[in-house]
Amino acid sequence: MTEIVFLVEDAAEGGLVARALGHSIHTDADSYDELRQQVRDAVQCHFDASERPTMIRLHYVKDEVLAA
Repeated sequence: MTEIVFLVEDAAEGGLVARALGHSIHTDADSYDELRQQVRDAVQCHFDASERPTMIRLHYVKDEVLAA
């Protein structure tokens, strides 16, 4: 595997949460910079060195509702 994709969203209680697509990996953090490091750490813990993806893609989704 060369790439793993994480869906990043604002957490209801504040901060951010990231969930890997197709893998049971998730993490959260108070800031985007902290989340980037948490995601790297989670990927390193989840995969053996020989199976670890070479790229991590963070797909940040922001759901916004506007009054019409």
